[in-house]
Amino acid sequence: MLVLSRKKDEKIVIGDKITIMVIEIRGDKVRLGIDAPRDITVHREEVYEAIKREQNEQNKQNKQNKQNKQNEQSEQSEQSEQSNVSSDAQ
Repeated sequence: MLVLSRKKDEKIVIGDKITIMVIEIRGDKVRLGIDAPRDITVHREEVYEAIKREQNEQNKQNKQNKQNKQNEQSEQSEQSEQSNVSSDAQ
């Protein structure tokens, strides 16, 4: 981790497209201004973690739905085969 010291109105540049500026220092809080292209998302850590948790839950649900659908199709296929076997037996 790179650790830098900055005073109010001083900036940090990341690559060619991202600039972080110290806007205000009040007690133990620092306000930052972040200038980045629209295609780069910027979140506070707790917001980012919440988004990732939600995406993980959604992915789990999608996998479960897909598995349930595959199970249903498999059961329908088995029932169809059993029906065909009983029809052939008659």
